Amino acid sequence: MTIRQPCPPGACVCDREQLLETPGADQRILQLTRQEEKKLLERLEDLKSLQDLERMQQLMYQQLGIRVHVAPGHTEVKSMRGIQILIDDLPGMCRKTRQSIPAAIRRGLEKRPEIAYRLLDAHDLFREG
Repeated sequence: MTIRQPCPPGACVCDREQLLETPGADQRILQLTRQEEKKLLERLEDLKSLQDLERMQQLMYQQLGIRVHVAPGHTEVKSMRGIQILIDDLPGMCRKTRQSIPAAIRRGLEKRPEIAYRLLDAHDLFREG
């Protein structure tokens, strides 16, 4: 099994070494090599539907242990920035990866705004009172 190369010393706070030294720790995140991360980001930027986004969230959790939450923010959503994309803490996840996944999802939503509309609809923001 190929695992991700370590970040340069002092460049990241991913606790990669600590994760490797912990017996029985979930090390799936380390399978996300830089090459695999590039493929994942391209895939997230090319979302086809809300179901596609949900499937990608499920696959990221099953294969890598990454939990991504995508939901409308607490304030009025006027742009894709109003959609909240959070990743649960995960030892071994590179700081840059933690930033690049939400950015890729946002780019995917900007390419296909109808996915964001379905997301808002799923959270009852378009339901008439």
